[in-house]
Amino acid sequence: MSQQAQPLPEAAEPEAPHLDFAGTTPYEDYVQADVLTHLQHTLSDDPGEMVFLVTTQVMELWFTVIVHEWETAANALRSDDVPTAVAALKRSVRELEALNASWRPLGQLTPAQFNSYRSALGDGSGFQSAMYRRMEFLLGEKSASMLVPHRGAPRVHAELEKALHQPCLYDEVVHLLARRGHAIPASVLDRDVALRYEACAAVEAAWAEIYSGDQNAELARLGEALSDVAELVWRWRNDHLVATRRAMGAKTGTGGSAGVAWLEKRARKNVFPELWTARSHV
Repeated sequence: MSQQAQPLPEAAEPEAPHLDFAGTTPYEDYVQADVLTHLQHTLSDDPGEMVFLVTTQVMELWFTVIVHEWETAANALRSDDVPTAVAALKRSVRELEALNASWRPLGQLTPAQFNSYRSALGDGSGFQSAMYRRMEFLLGEKSASMLVPHRGAPRVHAELEKALHQPCLYDEVVHLLARRGHAIPASVLDRDVALRYEACAAVEAAWAEIYSGDQNAELARLGEALSDVAELVWRWRNDHLVATRRAMGAKTGTGGSAGVAWLEKRARKNVFPELWTARSHV
């Protein structure tokens, strides 16, 4: 005689979310969403200005995250902790992809659409971004003159001045190569880090040696992580160039910059140059 089937236990009712808080919600306390969503103060009546302003603010947040990742990587390399550095660089690759996607809402602007609120920007220009300047400094694109626009903001100026006189991310990479036995000249290791990094044949030779060996070796993996970063920085510069060319052609940029001409010059520069030229010798 078969046993009678036992009824399945009833599923427990899901707990209702906690809705009653004495003050602001824990989410608000952590994210500061009310602050973020009330920072948009447009200066024209054009409805398209809002997307321009919000997209620019989002870019600034991504700059902040990427600076954090590259500083984490630089500090790890200084301590010979390559895995931590590579992990930070790989995170920054995903963040750069998100940053680069920020051009999509702006990339279709026609000259008439941009002109409808361009005058509201006054002398404002993206090259005045202090956090973007810190990104460039970490890439070795040092320039003391780029501190000048920030003299009226003491905290920002002090942070940029500190970044100017600190080794860039690639300086830490090159010092690591030297500690791992590669012949890096003293002129590179003892260079004035407040100046722009210039390519060196000995560093190129070191990368050629690394890439001619075990592709799974630690330094080869570091080189590829750096190459991913460099490629996306190049794409960022080119996307900026295309969006600007589409919106305003060859006119002078906001803030008196050279506009497209200046962006074209930037787009031709390689980040971590020897990583690219060394490939011709492998």
